[in-house]
Amino acid sequence: MNKKIYFAGSIRGGRIDAELYNRLITYMQKTDIVLTEHIGHLNLKESRNDVEIYEQDTAWLRESDVLIAECTCPSLGVGYELAYAEAIGKPCHVFYDKTKANLSAMLTGDKYFKIHPYSSEDEIYAVVDEILGNR
Repeated sequence: MNKKIYFAGSIRGGRIDAELYNRLITYMQKTDIVLTEHIGHLNLKESRNDVEIYEQDTAWLRESDVLIAECTCPSLGVGYELAYAEAIGKPCHVFYDKTKANLSAMLTGDKYFKIHPYSSEDEIYAVVDEILGNR
């Protein structure tokens, strides 16, 4: 059965990792459904107002089976999504490039979140396969 994935990555906080998001989403879509595939669009343009974004994203969070976040680029929105997902009991997996960033203690100190530091993009895919049961 295909899992529904809520993929979280920075939008307003910075799009420096947009190409990585695109590759990760494309990879996950080979076997599962990424509800937030727009996060990987390289020329992302927000066409909805803030209320519409909040309502759609929280609906997707409730519908999802798992949240996978790439947190190398800090984002207030991703932090909120992680807290929302925790509050409703969704499994949360947080990836970050440990050679480029330090993750917030609010994430690393919370045992609810499964933290996956990496130093090479290649390391991510095996962990994603394990999370999604594709191994």
